[in-house]
Amino acid sequence: MGINETRSYEESTDESEEDESEEEPKLKYERLSNGVTEILQKDAASCMTVHEKFLALGTHYGKVYLLDVQGNITQKFDVSPVKINQISLDESGEHMGVCSEDGKVQVFGLYSAEEFHEMFDCPIKIVAVHPQFVRSHFKQFVTGGKKLLLYERSWMNRWKPSVLHEGEGNIRNIKWRGHLIAWANNMGVKILDMISKQRITNVPRDDISLRPDMYPCSLCWKDNLTLIIGWGNSVKICSVKERHASEMRDLPNRYVEIVFQFDTEFYVSGLAPLCDQLVILSYVKEISEKTEVECCARPRLDIVQPLPESCEEISSDALTVRGFQENECRDYHLEYSEGESLFYIISPRDVVVAKERDQDDHIDWLLEKKKYEEALMAAEISQKTIKKHKILDIGLAYINHLVEKGEYDLAARKCQKILGKNTELWEFEVYKFKEIGQLKAISRYLPRRDPVLKPLIYEMVLHEFLESDYEGFATLIKEWPGDLYNNTIIVQAVVDHLKKDPQNRTLLQTLAELYTYDQRYGRALEIYLTLRHKDVFQLIHKHNLFSSIRDKIVLLMDFDSEKAVDMLLDNEDKISIDRVVEELENRPELQHVALEICQQRNFVEETVYLLSRMGNSRSALKMIMEELQDVDKAIEFAKEQDDGELWEDLILYSIDKPPFITGLLNNIGTHVDPILLIHRIKEGMEIPNLRDSLVKILQDYNLQILLREGCKKILVADSLSLLKKMHRTQMKGVLVDEENICESCLSPILPSDASKSFSVVVFHCRHMFHRECLPVSNTVSSVQFCNICSAKHRGPGSAVLEMKK
Repeated sequence: MGINETRSYEESTDESEEDESEEEPKLKYERLSNGVTEILQKDAASCMTVHEKFLALGTHYGKVYLLDVQGNITQKFDVSPVKINQISLDESGEHMGVCSEDGKVQVFGLYSAEEFHEMFDCPIKIVAVHPQFVRSHFKQFVTGGKKLLLYERSWMNRWKPSVLHEGEGNIRNIKWRGHLIAWANNMGVKILDMISKQRITNVPRDDISLRPDMYPCSLCWKDNLTLIIGWGNSVKICSVKERHASEMRDLPNRYVEIVFQFDTEFYVSGLAPLCDQLVILSYVKEISEKTEVECCARPRLDIVQPLPESCEEISSDALTVRGFQENECRDYHLEYSEGESLFYIISPRDVVVAKERDQDDHIDWLLEKKKYEEALMAAEISQKTIKKHKILDIGLAYINHLVEKGEYDLAARKCQKILGKNTELWEFEVYKFKEIGQLKAISRYLPRRDPVLKPLIYEMVLHEFLESDYEGFATLIKEWPGDLYNNTIIVQAVVDHLKKDPQNRTLLQTLAELYTYDQRYGRALEIYLTLRHKDVFQLIHKHNLFSSIRDKIVLLMDFDSEKAVDMLLDNEDKISIDRVVEELENRPELQHVALEICQQRNFVEETVYLLSRMGNSRSALKMIMEELQDVDKAIEFAKEQDDGELWEDLILYSIDKPPFITGLLNNIGTHVDPILLIHRIKEGMEIPNLRDSLVKILQDYNLQILLREGCKKILVADSLSLLKKMHRTQMKGVLVDEENICESCLSPILPSDASKSFSVVVFHCRHMFHRECLPVSNTVSSVQFCNICSAKHRGPGSAVLEMKK
C-alpha cells in the first residue's frame, strides 16, 4: 500500500470524525492502492475473494484481476462484458470459479489448462468450488441462480450437474467449508451435508420486509462446524453438531444449534471472525440535517463480543470510502484473510484494508494523545518487537512535551532515565534548559558518575546558582564530587563574589569546602576557624592537618577549648606538649585549661611538663617524686631546670629515703657539692651501696679534673696553631692594581701616569690608602691602624706594606 494513499485515507477519516474519541481503536485502516487505484478510476468493484497468497477482484465491466497484497496487478482475465457476481477459490489457490450477470460460469486452473465453461439463460449470482478442488476426487463446484446446482466430473471427464435445491427464489450466497455447504435464498439459510447429501437445517430470515436483493444475506464459516449468518440487522452464530445415535431414526446424523443471536443497530453487509469476537461491516442510513431526507451514511466496521442474547461492542469505526453517499447495502462486501487477521472492505469505488493494530500503532496512538509516559512504558516492554519507534525518540519527545507544559522539574527528572549514559544528549538538553532559564531545574539530576559530562556543563550550572542562590550553590558544592569541574575557576568566582559580600558565611563555608577538594587544607582550616565552624576538628582529623595547626593552637582553644585539648592530647605524637605550651605561653588561662584536663585524666608526665613550662617547677618536682617516685627522673628534671632551690627541695625530700639518697649520690656530683648532701645524712642511716656511691663521687671528681686539664691543653694548642696561621697569612703579599681605590678619597689607588711618584699604605685587612690621604695618628706609638676597621670595632689592622715610587 502506498504511503500517500495511507495518509490520505487517515486524513479523510479524521476530518469526518466530529468528536475525538479517547478510546484507542482496535483496527487500523489503509486504502488498497497501486493497481487497484488504476482499476477503480475507470471501472467499479463488484466482488473480491481473498487468498493468503493473492487477491482476486471482479468488476462491473466483467474483468477479473489477480493482485498482490499491495494492490499491484499480477494477472488480468476478460471474463464477460457485464458484471462479475462472484469469484471462488479453492484452498490451494490454484483453481478459480467465476460467474457473471449474463449467466456465464467458468471454472479453470490458474496454473493448468483445466477449464470448464457453462452458459445459463439467467444471471448466475453465485459460484463456489470445492475447497479441495485440487484433488482429483473432489472435482466439484456449485452454482446459484434459481436453482442450486452441483457439478461433478464423471469418469469420462464430463461434468454432470445435479439439483440440490430449488423453488425458494434466487440463491444469492453460497459458502462451502469442508463437507458442508451453506446457502441463502429468499426464505432463509440452509446447510447441506455433502457426505450424506442431506439438508440438516433451515434458518429462516427474521425480517421478511427487507428486499433480499437489496439487503442480501452474509455468510461466513468461522471453522468447519461454525456458521455465522448476518441478514438485515440480525446476527446468528450456528454450531453444527453430531446427533446421538438414539435420536437418529429418520433424521440426519447432524443438526444445527443457534448458540448466539442478537440484533445490530444497522444493516449487516459483511461478517468475519476475530478470535472469539466478530467483525461486522454495517450499512448505515441517517436523516440529513439540511434536507431532513434519509440518506446513505458512511459504513461502519464494528468489533463485537457475542453474548447468548446480545453483544458487547468492543470498537466501532465509521469508514470514509469513496462514493459512500451513492452506495447501497448490497454494494459492500467484507472479506478476510484468516492467517493474518486482515479485513477487506469492498465497495464499488474503494477497497480498504483493516488490520489489527500492533504495538507500533498503539504507541502511535499514545503519542497522538500526548500520553508520553504510557508510550514510553509500552516501548520499553515491547522493545524487541517494535519496528517503527525507538525508546530514545519517544523519551526525547516526552521531555520536550513536559518542557512545553512548563513542568521543568519533571522534565529534568525524566532526563535521568531517558538520556542514560548518552553524554551528547545530556549536554544538548542542558543547553536547552539554559536557553529557557531553567538550569536550576536540571542541576539536581545531572549525572555525577558514569557518565561524567564536560566540566563546562557543571561550571555553567554553578555560575547560574552563584548569581542568584548562594544556598543552592553551597548545596551543589557539597553534593557534587570536586573533580566534576575546574576547581580553580569556581574558587575565583566565589572569591569575586566575596569581594562584594566579604562576611557571607555561606560563601565562606563553601570556599572552605572548595579548598578542601583542592587539597588546600591550610586555607580551608583558616576559614573554618574564622567561622568557628563545628567541622574544623573533623577536617583536621580527616586530612591529618596537625602540621597546619601548629601556629593556630590559640585559635582552636578560643573556639572550643575542651575539644581542642582532647584532640591535642590524643595526638601528642603529632603535636608535642611543649609545642602546645609554647603557643600558649602568653595565654596562662588557656594553659590552665590544658593542665586541668591532664590532671583529670591523671596524665602525670604531661602535668609535670605543663607545670614546669608554667614556671611551677617545685610542684612539678613534687609530682615526680610523689606520683612517679622516680629519683632518676627527678634528678634529670632538676638538672634541666638548673635551679638551686629545686636541688634543695630534692635533697630535703630524699634525705629520709635511702634509695633516693643512693640515686642522688650517684648523680649529684656534677651539679651540687656532694658534701651538702653527705652532711645531712642522719647518723646510723643505712644507705644501700653507699661505698660504691662514694667511690663514684670521687671518680666523677677526678674525671672533672682530668677533663679540665685536657681542655686546657687543647685550648693552648689551638691558640698556638691559630697564631701561626695568622702570622703566615700576614706575611703574604697583597695584589695592588688599577681596580683598587683609596678608601679615603675613593679614587684609583694607582696614578694614571705611572712616571709620577706615589706612596700607598696597605693594611692586612686589605684596605688601601694614599699616604697623603691617611689620617695622622694621635698615638705616641709609630704603629698605624686602619681607621675603617677600628671604627667598626673589628680590631686594629697594622700596616703590612708601604709602597713608594
